[in-house]
Amino acid sequence: MLSQESRMRRGEDFSVAVKRGARAGRPTLVLHLKVAGDGPPLVGFVVSKAVGGAVVRNKVKRRLRHLMRDRLARLPRGSLLVVRANPPAASARHERLAAELDAALDRLSRREQR
Repeated sequence: MLSQESRMRRGEDFSVAVKRGARAGRPTLVLHLKVAGDGPPLVGFVVSKAVGGAVVRNKVKRRLRHLMRDRLARLPRGSLLVVRANPPAASARHERLAAELDAALDRLSRREQR
């Protein structure tokens, strides 16, 4: 799982990342990235009721946390990343979620380098 110090918990961190950050959308996921200051990167997850019931939403969050654990080193220091799941994420296979997460992260990293 994603380490405790890497989890985003404050509502204002979510707001800053979503409102002021760069966005990369895929069919199953939308990522919002804002580099703000120094410190470890923080990752938050948004899975709405449109994705499914509580069991499905928690399963999607667990999958995303597991996938982000291996990709945390790709984020710049001080970054705030919000991963929002779209309804197709509920039925997506693990490999598809991983591929779309990688594609969105690559797109965001290219935008940050400009």
